Amino acid sequence: MVCRQCGSPLERPGDYCLVCRSPNADTVVLELGRDRARVTALSDEDVVAAREITTTPETGENEPVELRNFAGLIADDVRRKRPEEVYATGDRSVLTAVRTQLHYPLYRIRGEDAVESVIEHRGKPALDVVTASLSEKLGGSHTTLIGGRSGRETVETIAEHPHVKKIVPGPIDASGGSSQSGVRAKATRADDNGNVRLLVRDGSSVQENRIVTTAYDRDTGERVREDLNEALQEAALQE
Repeated sequence: MVCRQCGSPLERPGDYCLVCRSPNADTVVLELGRDRARVTALSDEDVVAAREITTTPETGENEPVELRNFAGLIADDVRRKRPEEVYATGDRSVLTAVRTQLHYPLYRIRGEDAVESVIEHRGKPALDVVTASLSEKLGGSHTTLIGGRSGRETVETIAEHPHVKKIVPGPIDASGGSSQSGVRAKATRADDNGNVRLLVRDGSSVQENRIVTTAYDRDTGERVREDLNEALQEAALQE
């Protein structure tokens, strides 16, 4: 394949052109399995590249290195494209490993055909991205967070989402039933404005936090809510 702008040859289809400094893809879709990943590059709605990357999963002490190397190959293919957006679906452990090696937010995508789901999603208004820190996103009259370090990790996980604008901690209710499972959290159904509630439980204490998002209606808020619960699950904090 050659660059669409200057005609220079590209090492791989969809690569960013280092001659004329032009992108040849604007979106990458990652379909991640534990032993095989498919990296698809899109330009508008056209597929310009599709590449499979494989690994032989290890167990025991060799697994972390093998998984890191597998994720590194996937991340390298994404960086070569320099896309505007990256969507991902599939194995949670691989997705987490890839995220640590990329400076892109990974938007989760669902559906039997991931690429088609992304193309359909592109026709909808894009949600604003918020890059503020946790301290900038945290607000409200109640500043105490339950759960100690795990409770703060829960809020940090939520704050890392690019479509979360504000986290407003609520009062703590200590009248709930006792639980021995440690800190657990769940994002609840979105309201008509696209905002959600984050319920955090620690033993018999429950705290309901308001999460203000950049979503503009219930449907887009539900997409953000699903993302948040996926992130909590990945961090082993899901209720």
